[in-house]
Amino acid sequence: MDVTELLSRVKEGSISIEEAGQQLKNLPYEDLGFAKLDHHRKLRQGFEEVVYCSGKATGHLVKIYQTFAEEGIDVLGTRASQEQYEAVKDAVRDAVYDPVSRVLKVEKRKKEQIGKIVVCTGGTADIPTAEEAVQTAEFFGTRVERLFDVGVAGIHRLLSNMKVFEGASCVIAAAGMEGALAGVVAGLVDVPVIAVPTSVGYGASFQGLSALLTMLNSCANGITVVNIDNGYGAAYVATQINRLAVRNFDAEQGEQNAEA
Repeated sequence: MDVTELLSRVKEGSISIEEAGQQLKNLPYEDLGFAKLDHHRKLRQGFEEVVYCSGKATGHLVKIYQTFAEEGIDVLGTRASQEQYEAVKDAVRDAVYDPVSRVLKVEKRKKEQIGKIVVCTGGTADIPTAEEAVQTAEFFGTRVERLFDVGVAGIHRLLSNMKVFEGASCVIAAAGMEGALAGVVAGLVDVPVIAVPTSVGYGASFQGLSALLTMLNSCANGITVVNIDNGYGAAYVATQINRLAVRNFDAEQGEQNAEA
């Protein structure tokens, strides 16, 4: 529970001043010994907490999810395993797992999906990284349209779907091998393109390094590049861009209505 919600509850009388004071002791973060949980992230940055699950001890991960659930804080976990999900699910019944993206989330509040971004891939092998981006963006309240398997090996597949990009605030392009998709898309759209190199390809692709270098060296304008397989990072930036676009649109509409 953030400070704003806590104060609102005190005002309406659903929580006592003493109880509120007790909860404030855990703000702005709660120290579990092995982890310090940030309860103010949404208040400070506008984004709910995110947990990188890979490598975490199962007991620690379960405790983290339990603590956030008890505080009523939605939480997104990336790179979770099936075993981790099952352990968390036993403790937090609202936990949901997507095996493709390996995203493990708990959402108690339904979010309005605003604006629009497009997530596209070069091939189907890039979908796990792309789905990490989709799941993350949707968790943060962004409307997402998927456009998968439109790589340069069959460029007509991309060109015949250009209408999908209409009205988008930005595009996430995930591709492995030579990673040419992002540059092609950036040359066709009028919004920022966030390029995600994936570790897909044969030996000389060097687990995504080839795609990364292609994207960094693209001659097309308007490309931002994130780390290899970092669908989460791409979605975070895309959500920030999308929120700014929606905010500016709403402001323009308000000005027009005022003038009318």
